[in-house]
Amino acid sequence: MIVQTTDPTTLRWGIIGTGGIASAFVRDLALLPGAAATAVGSRSRASAESFGVAHGIARRHATYVELVADDEVDVVYVATPHPAHHDAAILAIEAGKGVLVEKPFMLNAAEAREVVAAARARGTFLMEAMWTRFLPHMIEVRSLLAQGVLGDVVSVVADHGQWFAEDATHRLFAPELGGGALLDLGVYPVSFCSMVLGAPSRVSAVGTKAFTGVDAQTSILLEHPSGAHGILTTTLASRTATTAVINGTEGRIEIEGPFYAPTSFTVAHADGRRERRTFDVEGHGLRLQAAEVARCLRTGLTESPVMPLDESVRIMETMDEARRQTGITYPHEPPTEKEGHGRE
Repeated sequence: MIVQTTDPTTLRWGIIGTGGIASAFVRDLALLPGAAATAVGSRSRASAESFGVAHGIARRHATYVELVADDEVDVVYVATPHPAHHDAAILAIEAGKGVLVEKPFMLNAAEAREVVAAARARGTFLMEAMWTRFLPHMIEVRSLLAQGVLGDVVSVVADHGQWFAEDATHRLFAPELGGGALLDLGVYPVSFCSMVLGAPSRVSAVGTKAFTGVDAQTSILLEHPSGAHGILTTTLASRTATTAVINGTEGRIEIEGPFYAPTSFTVAHADGRRERRTFDVEGHGLRLQAAEVARCLRTGLTESPVMPLDESVRIMETMDEARRQTGITYPHEPPTEKEGHGRE
C-alpha cells in the first residue's frame, strides 16, 4: 500500500525518538514547504512532552505504537539509537506508514534484509536517511561522474573522524547502543564509496577497540569488480580532515571537509585546470531527504532511486564484514555471518 496524504499540500511527519538528530531534522523540516512535524513518540511521556514543547508539536505519544497508529501521521522518521531501528521501522510498516530510517539503516544486514522484505510485502515506502545523497554538491558529483569527466574511476578515498572524550555513559562508547566509530561515522565514507563505485567484491579491514569494546578506529580497503579501490577510515579519537577524493584517469574531484555535509569541491583536470564549485544550502541540509520522501510518495514510488533499499542492505553487508574482521559485536546480536559479503 502506498501512503496517500489527506492534504495533498502537506506531508505530516511523525517523529520516533527525541535525541539530537531528531531535533535537527524537525528544525530543518520547518524550512520545507508542504511538510510538517505533527506528532512525536518516545518511550516515556516526559520525553515526548519535552520534545513536543521544544518544537511546537501538539501530538505527543508515550509509546512508538501510539505514534504509528496516529491518523494525523503520514510518514514516520525513525531517529532512535541503532539497535531500535528494526523494531520501530517494523511497527511503522505494519501500520501502513511510509518510513525514513536514520543511518546506519539497521544494526546489521540481517535486520536490513528483514525490514526491506516487510516494506516490500506491505507496499509501503522505506528509505535510509543518508541525507548526504541529496545535498547539491553530491548531486553535482553524480552528474560529473555520469558525464565521464574523470574518465575511469581508479580510487575513492574518504575519512570521517571526530574526537570524543572517553566516557562509558556516552552512546558512542556503549555496546548496547551500537556504539563505535564505524556505524556512526564510518557509514558516511562507506556509503559515499558505494555511491561512486557500487558494491565491493572484497573487503579488508583493521580496527582498534575502545575501552568499552566498541571500535575506536576502523580502516577499510575495498576492492571493486572494475579494479577500483576504496580507502576508507573512521575514528572516535581524532578530528580528521573528513574530506573525500574521487580519483580518475582524466582527473579527480576533491571534496572539502566535512564532505558529508553542505560543502564545496574542486575538479582537478589531468591538464592542470582546477575548477572550484560552491553551493548554497539553507539550513542544515536534512530537509532535502524529506523532500525526496515527499517526491517519492506523491509519485507512487515505494523507494528512492537515489538511495535504493538494496544498496542500503549492501552497505550494511560491507560494515558487517568489516566488523567480523575486526571482532566487533553487540549485545543480543546474532553472530556475524561467516560467509558474509566480500569475505576474504
